[in-house]
Amino acid sequence: MDSINIHRRRWLALGGAALGMAMLPGQAFATLSTPRPRILVVNNLNTGEKLKAEFFDGKRYIQEELQRLNHLFRDHRANRVKTIDPHLFDQLYRLQGLLGTRKPVTLISGYRSLGTNDEMREHKRGVAKHSYHTLGKAMDFNIEGIQLSNIRKAALKMGAGGVGYYPRSNFVHIDTGPVRSW
Repeated sequence: MDSINIHRRRWLALGGAALGMAMLPGQAFATLSTPRPRILVVNNLNTGEKLKAEFFDGKRYIQEELQRLNHLFRDHRANRVKTIDPHLFDQLYRLQGLLGTRKPVTLISGYRSLGTNDEMREHKRGVAKHSYHTLGKAMDFNIEGIQLSNIRKAALKMGAGGVGYYPRSNFVHIDTGPVRSW
C-alpha cells in the first residue's frame, strides 16, 4: 500500500509540473529553457547609435558583444562606460519573448555615473539617489510598436527585479535589483 501511495504522489507531482509548464506562454517558456542564441537590437535615443548584438551563444556570454552593449549603454553625458549586468540583457530578451516581439528596443537611459545621476536629481523628479543605473544594473526604455502599458505588464509578470512605469516620459524602467514596482 505504501509503494502505491509513493507512485501516486510521484505521478501527481509530475502531472502538476507538466500543467505548470503548459500554462507558461509557449514563446516565453522557450526563451527560458532552450539553449539558443540571444540577440538584441537596441537604438540609443540620445546618441543615435544602433546595435544588433548576439550577446549569448546558447552556452555562454560573448564578451565582445557584451562590451559593445556596455558601450551603447554608457553614460553619454560623461562619456563613461561601465560593465552592465548581463542579467539585465537576459531580462530584456525574456521580456521581448513574453511580448512576442524582436522589434528594436529604444534605450533612453542605461548606465549613469554618480555625477550625472546627482545632476539629474537636481533637475528632475523621481531620480533615485542610490539608483541602480549607477551600478550598471538598470535601464529605461520602450519598444517600437509595443504599448508601454503592455511592456510594464510583461515586466511585472516576469518578477525579475524592479519595474518602474513612466507613461508621461514614454518609458519603462527595469533593473536587476530586488522585485518591486512603482
